[in-house]
Amino acid sequence: MAEITAEAVRELRAKTDLPLMDCKRALTEANGDETLAIEILRKAGLKAATKRADNATDEGKFFLATKPDGSAAALVEVLCESAPVAKSDDFNLFGNQCAAQLLNGPGAATSEELLAQPNPATPSQKLSDLQLDVINRLREKIVAGRIWKVTGPVGGYVHHDGKTASLFQASGAGTKLDVLKDVAMQVTAMQPKVALSSELDPAIIAVERTRLMEEGKATGKPVNIVEKMVEGRLKTFYRDNGVLADQMFVKDDTKSVSKALSDVGFEAVGFKRVVLGKP
Repeated sequence: MAEITAEAVRELRAKTDLPLMDCKRALTEANGDETLAIEILRKAGLKAATKRADNATDEGKFFLATKPDGSAAALVEVLCESAPVAKSDDFNLFGNQCAAQLLNGPGAATSEELLAQPNPATPSQKLSDLQLDVINRLREKIVAGRIWKVTGPVGGYVHHDGKTASLFQASGAGTKLDVLKDVAMQVTAMQPKVALSSELDPAIIAVERTRLMEEGKATGKPVNIVEKMVEGRLKTFYRDNGVLADQMFVKDDTKSVSKALSDVGFEAVGFKRVVLGKP
């Protein structure tokens, strides 16, 4: 039996960030072979993860990664059991690497597909291996949940608590990408229902248009004036019915979101707003 030195235990702890006693136990079982000891620790982590498989994961956060030129953005939901773990460096490392791989990798339709891909920080390691290492260190169930990747122009925003996030997609050749992020923040805060009025039920719009036309005609004004009045009042109707483009821009309430975007060369296309753990 090889002698297990204190230095060997410290070195293994530095590499795995696991408790000294766990490292010593693994080295003893591996007869001093560090590579085998790491594998033993990983298997121990897998057993621990299996035992916690049925535990509820009501905490966690969203992780966002965006191309510098706004050409794409990726959002990953990572769930855990407790709020303190969601704030830990290891948890955030795992989440950020998942988002980075989704953004820059070949793409994935599910979190399972994503976890089978390399960890960007250590390409020789899969994201699933990093996940297991983090579970082993934190001793808590940690899962990758829903994933999204959107092509640009796109802006993303995650609320400060990490539990609500949005991706906002636009069209156009604008370069002021901060406006796209601002609109994504507005989506998160204001909870619009749709991006454009064209997404509302046409029948509902037709009924409202008819009502407004009848009111306008009752004023005795010329039809062309009434029609302009109706279009203006419809914008208020759209805004009141959750149309993002017709909401007032939170960063400048003298203009609509649509106007704020057009001023910098963009038009609204769509958005995705998500809340942690909710459909």
